[in-house]
Amino acid sequence: MPDTVEFLALDFTVASPSHWRDRLLAPPPATGFRYLVTPNVDHVVQLSKQPDLAPVYDAADWKMCDSRILEKLGRMRGLELGCYPGADLVRDLMQDPRSGSLKIAVVGPDAERFRLLREKFPGHDLHLVEAPFMKPGSPEWERTLQATEAVQADLTLLCISFPKQEIFARDLKARGHARGTAICAGASIDFLTGQQKRAPEIFRKTSTEWLYRLLSQPGRLWKRYLIDGPRIFAIYLKEKG
Repeated sequence: MPDTVEFLALDFTVASPSHWRDRLLAPPPATGFRYLVTPNVDHVVQLSKQPDLAPVYDAADWKMCDSRILEKLGRMRGLELGCYPGADLVRDLMQDPRSGSLKIAVVGPDAERFRLLREKFPGHDLHLVEAPFMKPGSPEWERTLQATEAVQADLTLLCISFPKQEIFARDLKARGHARGTAICAGASIDFLTGQQKRAPEIFRKTSTEWLYRLLSQPGRLWKRYLIDGPRIFAIYLKEKG
């Protein structure tokens, strides 16, 4: 059974990668909807700045650590968070033969990215749900919720960025019409189809994947990694105190 570890105001679900795959690839019940969020440093910082997002995370069925930095901070306090990056999880799920028997909804990517995904996994039962630029509560948001519910997927990959994808998952759960399991997957599909490159193994092993991303996309990511990201240490020290 997985453990639950409380750290930085979040209840992390800690399990081995094989346990996560077994749980997420098991045929879901005919009714009911669950969702997985993948907290990283940016999420924790944003949650501290926007407390109204806390209920969205609280409603999640599982919180799986996505960050090697959070994992290291946890270890400094004697806690094991069991980091399993979301991009690795989605890759492993899609490459597992069991996923070929599931109906999978993919919410967010454009038609070209979805085409690349289908080419990579031609034997999978994949369903695209387009998600145009939208705000929570907007008519576009409602239409996308309805389109996702109509698929009745076993597994749903939400690829519409933080925190929209988490809010979207919460809304699906609250409405009670969707079924199966959703993963707040971020850019995982882009990594899987080669639209974005993962950091080389040396960066991942040394917990400096953030540095690779910053150097690759400085214009887009400088604020996240140089201004917002370091606040995680103040949050950590405040909780420790």
